[in-house]
Amino acid sequence: MTESPAQPAVPGRFRRLRPASVRPSWWPLPVCVLLGAACGFSYGTLATPEYTATSYAMVTAGKDIDPAAALGYAQSYGRLVTSDATLSYAKGAAGEPVRELRTHVLSETSPDSPMIAVTGTSADPGRAADIANAVTEAVVVSSGHVAKDTGVKLIKFSHAVPPADPVSPSVPLGAAVGASAGGLTGGLVLLVRPRRGRRDTGAQVPAPAQGGAATPAEERELVR
Repeated sequence: MTESPAQPAVPGRFRRLRPASVRPSWWPLPVCVLLGAACGFSYGTLATPEYTATSYAMVTAGKDIDPAAALGYAQSYGRLVTSDATLSYAKGAAGEPVRELRTHVLSETSPDSPMIAVTGTSADPGRAADIANAVTEAVVVSSGHVAKDTGVKLIKFSHAVPPADPVSPSVPLGAAVGASAGGLTGGLVLLVRPRRGRRDTGAQVPAPAQGGAATPAEERELVR
């Protein structure tokens, strides 16, 4: 009788090998950074540049009026900058209807100074300055109609000039902001996604029984 060939020795431990094609666990981070940078670059390239110009008006108190009252009137006149009455008066000089003009005007006041800042925005720098000057002139004229009753006077402090540079983000800045936002999003994805179980990270199979043959339970574990 011929002897059967010897069976190869079975190693003491079996390891589940991780496929080489599995993506690293941190792949969402660089993907989100690249997507964010691409979005920011596209926005900076395709977005229409926006310009702003600002003119200033100041409230002055009369002889018999408390100077502190000028601060309160400055707050009131600052709210009137975007009112229908003011914008209706300014629409001729600004060259825009009231509805469009309201979206291109912003007023700011300070609790420490009787100053009103009127800012005009437009895709054209000259138009932005025209809007700011027209609205400031309108609110100054409106305040003059009630100057005798209020005891304060609103005067134009400075004239708006066409800006040289837009306020909209440039292409490099847009790409940098987009990449930062993408990195933040990728980091959040890594934090909130479910973690893999220990079985997926290389669990070990117990050593087979003596004699070199694996038990049925071990064979089932290997098949998995």
